[in-house]
Amino acid sequence: MARPARSRGLVLNSRRETELIGTAIGQVLREGDVLALIGDLGAGKTALVHGIVSGLEAPPSSVTSPTFMLMHRYHGRLPLTHMDLYRLRSPEEAEAIGFAEVFADNGVTVVEWADRFPSLLPSDRLEVLLAHRTVATRSVQFVAQGEGSRALLARIMKVLPSAKRRGRLQQSGLSGKRKASPR
Repeated sequence: MARPARSRGLVLNSRRETELIGTAIGQVLREGDVLALIGDLGAGKTALVHGIVSGLEAPPSSVTSPTFMLMHRYHGRLPLTHMDLYRLRSPEEAEAIGFAEVFADNGVTVVEWADRFPSLLPSDRLEVLLAHRTVATRSVQFVAQGEGSRALLARIMKVLPSAKRRGRLQQSGLSGKRKASPR
């Protein structure tokens, strides 16, 4: 019997906080981890990747959205393949650029616009849902799909207290445990 997905959420008050969360994620990533980023334009997907790359000890200054290149590769503590499915029109196009082979790699994979072709993603992945709350704030929800991603989510939650102290992140009501404190 499959275990249900686990979910946690946060409120992000700035691009800097989004990058801090990304850095915390990058620090705990392990070979084979897959992050599926989901969110509207401007929700913070690329800012999160900027932080992840920094947390993997690769130069974050080289991070750009792979919208036109479709795929970027960064080399740090682990290799990271950053893909963007926004411009693809079909699963066949994704397969033609070697989408499936990326997951067999020895590194980490981050897929922006992962909701475009979810059937092509590994079943064990950490979905990261980013949404606009206000002009300046975003929410992020982590949904673990599978044993490996549940372990990744546990590692992320373990390092977030220090990230929260540095960036004063708020828990959101998404986790079902606490609501964000009013500011």
